[in-house]
Amino acid sequence: MLLTVSTTHVPATDLGFLLHKHPGRVQTFAESMGVAHVFYPEATDERCTAALLLEVDPVGLVRGRKGPSGDGFALGQYVNDRPYAASSMLALALKDVFGTALTGRCKARSDLAEAAIPLEIHIPALPCRGGAELARMLFEPLGWQVEAATVPLDPAVPEWGDSRYLDVRLTGELRLSDALNQLYILLPVLDDAKHYWVSSDEIDKLIRAGEGWLATHPSKTLITRRYLAHRRELTTSALARLAEVDDTAAEDLDDAVDGALPLDPPDRPVPLAEQRRGAVLAAVRASGASTVGDLGCGEGVLVRELLADRTLRRIVAVDVSARALQIAGRKLKLDRMSEPERARLDIFQSALTYRDDRLAGLDAVVLMEVIEHVDLPRLAALESAVFGHAAPTTVIVTTPNVEHNVRFETLPAGTMRHRDHRFEWTRAEFAAWALRVAADHGYVVRYIPVGMDDPEVGPPTQLAIFDRKPVPA
Repeated sequence: MLLTVSTTHVPATDLGFLLHKHPGRVQTFAESMGVAHVFYPEATDERCTAALLLEVDPVGLVRGRKGPSGDGFALGQYVNDRPYAASSMLALALKDVFGTALTGRCKARSDLAEAAIPLEIHIPALPCRGGAELARMLFEPLGWQVEAATVPLDPAVPEWGDSRYLDVRLTGELRLSDALNQLYILLPVLDDAKHYWVSSDEIDKLIRAGEGWLATHPSKTLITRRYLAHRRELTTSALARLAEVDDTAAEDLDDAVDGALPLDPPDRPVPLAEQRRGAVLAAVRASGASTVGDLGCGEGVLVRELLADRTLRRIVAVDVSARALQIAGRKLKLDRMSEPERARLDIFQSALTYRDDRLAGLDAVVLMEVIEHVDLPRLAALESAVFGHAAPTTVIVTTPNVEHNVRFETLPAGTMRHRDHRFEWTRAEFAAWALRVAADHGYVVRYIPVGMDDPEVGPPTQLAIFDRKPVPA
């Protein structure tokens, strides 16, 4: 099994300090499943690569065991992919060999250990029950760019088709400790298997390694279920603890455990709020923005997910409600943030119907479920302050589609979805508003449905992306 970690941080050989492994030596470690080697195929000031090579002893793993192998045939204990494909064995070796690096401790380079640095992770043989789509779904929300190519069963015999293995390359700017902890959790999740018995101790390992990213991951239920080997009682307990970390209500934990997961039978749909945040985050990533504002951030749910994207170097979060900002500060744990993390976030009170120079110069801003809370006579002031004065390159707006309200069985006819909504627009009304604003302020606009796009009444949420027109040369 092979995994490499590369950086172009200058000097790149500082990677040796962070991993606590000298670039000039080959080191060998005895593991319960074989022998692990750490070496550096390249080590220059411009680029440094550390390789973890795990030599698995498949015979030693089963020596002395009794009973059937469980692999489906008599020689299954001896003929398998364990010596070659990344799995929970590699994750365990990763933790043993780079244990100090996973904690983020480095006396020699403490500032660097706390900093996001350019990283490239390469896993040439990664078993993935879900394919490249699942790999992207798990890694991209964490700030990685994912290249995943399916490995053919035999390149010389193309008619045999593809294997279940991926050649995966991850690139991004993250703290090394965050990257290693994510790999420790997600390698067995992608494989959907572990080589050892999963007990309640695994919950503590999951919570500890997932600190700072798992509680807010869009696929945390899938990750939790797979990591805990689909054991319902462990999954329920782990999700309850993650809910405490996330300051969310735990009433629906049973639904979360039983509910729809990617690759599982869809018992219930993904909540609209989650779909909406996913669509907004995708639009932010597609814009190429490195500075983003969440205008009307409320209690900081979207801000938390923006912070998880390490490609964003500055995030501005504002709301008119001081109470909402207090709750956001508590949920985001501002008092416990590291200095580099805290430096990425500006959070302050501001009214979007007034010009605020602190909002100017951003690459993108998000108005997620905001405009419908503004009195219609004051909407022009918001347009002037955001599109005219702040003038970001991209503006992302979501708002309810009132036509879809008839599909909500518990919503009385003629009632708005929230008591604070000042209006709710049809698709035609929203499109007319967006086209006028775009024309007035030099943008072009396009629309994306969010949620099930009902052929009669449209999607539950309308999303518009405004892109500033290029200035003629």
